[in-house]
Amino acid sequence: MRFGPVPLDQAEGAILAHSQPLPKGRLRKGKRLDGSDIAALRAAGLARVTVARLDPGDMDEDAAAMALAQALVPDPATACLELQPVGTGRVNVLATRAGVARISAPQVHAVNAADPAITLATVPEWQRMEPGGMVATVKIIAYAVPGSVVRQACVAACGPAQDGAMALCPPVIRRAVLIETIVGNPAGDWAGDRGGETGGGAQGGASAKGRRVTAARLDRLGVTLAPPVCVPHQERELAKALHLAVRSPTARQEEEIGLILVLTGSATSDIGDVAPQAVRQAGGTVAHFGMPVDPGNLLFVGSLHGCPVVGLPGCARSPALNGADWVMERLICGVPVDGATIMQMGVGGLLKEAPSRPRPRRQTG
Repeated sequence: MRFGPVPLDQAEGAILAHSQPLPKGRLRKGKRLDGSDIAALRAAGLARVTVARLDPGDMDEDAAAMALAQALVPDPATACLELQPVGTGRVNVLATRAGVARISAPQVHAVNAADPAITLATVPEWQRMEPGGMVATVKIIAYAVPGSVVRQACVAACGPAQDGAMALCPPVIRRAVLIETIVGNPAGDWAGDRGGETGGGAQGGASAKGRRVTAARLDRLGVTLAPPVCVPHQERELAKALHLAVRSPTARQEEEIGLILVLTGSATSDIGDVAPQAVRQAGGTVAHFGMPVDPGNLLFVGSLHGCPVVGLPGCARSPALNGADWVMERLICGVPVDGATIMQMGVGGLLKEAPSRPRPRRQTG
């Protein structure tokens, strides 16, 4: 592509580089100039105009942007993504439903390395998306780029598996259960193995808030919360509740429980603490305890009879973003989460601190 000012008699068929005001109206940048445009420019007293002229083999910005977008998402329906119509060298990629965004960072980097005129911006990998949310935008920042460069970028976008650089992982879990423990088991503060609301007092209020906030989190991905479960903060009682959650007919009346969440009245402080031990006692396994995300450090993940178990940190009682959100959202959308995955969450894991945090990171006084 050749770019720069040219005499008007050489500008026909070229692309106008900058908007040009006229006595009557305006010629917008990006317009391919025709004879009437040249006449209008000459009538406005101009002798030269800045344009872009394509060389043989060049692709204009719109054609290049759409070719790259189609390489990034070869099968939009299967990927649960939508390619919006191209315009001014841009194609936006939208989510067609709720889920988490699968982004291949190496492929994105390779696309952006193909040429400075080719740009691809995406949301962070595994970000939760709502229907219509923008997952990525392709923007060609020049009026044209060599076709060979576009083809190179498209190969990078497809990747070795030829399945594109991005997709939306929709929810595969439809129902979850939240099991809470109450420390001390004061009279009226717990309601047995299943069902019932906690009684009065500070813990009862915290329990109600925890359920309300958790239900709202799950609802964003279309997951319903089973009736509340509240037991004393004891290994045996919690293990019994865990067992019933995946084994009892009550738990399977509507739809199978696909995710078990445990929110303890006393924070889990070790992989051998009450909640992890209860998971093992119920016949499950604990894969990992702790995460390099703050708030959210005191989280554990495990499995019970094939059902994922997440031990929630105390900060999960707050609606503010915390490490548990990242874990739950991926599991709900069928993305495996193990210890290695969690230990790679540190970059970007310093999240905004809730004002109500009992022990803020930075102490004053």
